Amino acid sequence: MSYLIVHPDNQEKLKAIKAVLKALDVDFNERKTAYRADFTEKIAESEEDIKLGRTVKISLDDLWK
Repeated sequence: MSYLIVHPDNQEKLKAIKAVLKALDVDFNERKTAYRADFTEKIAESEEDIKLGRTVKISLDDLWK
């Protein structure tokens, strides 16, 4: 099975694409972001850790040890 990723540039085109897919009885999923929810949650947690200073600094000399 093949997958299509469609990037309509306005709401009118998005509605038209959805209408065509429904008329053809094609299943589709809509996401507001290109990233999965669990990934964006991990990024948000990491950004919060950085703000709170929960980081570790490694010098370049120690990086490959």
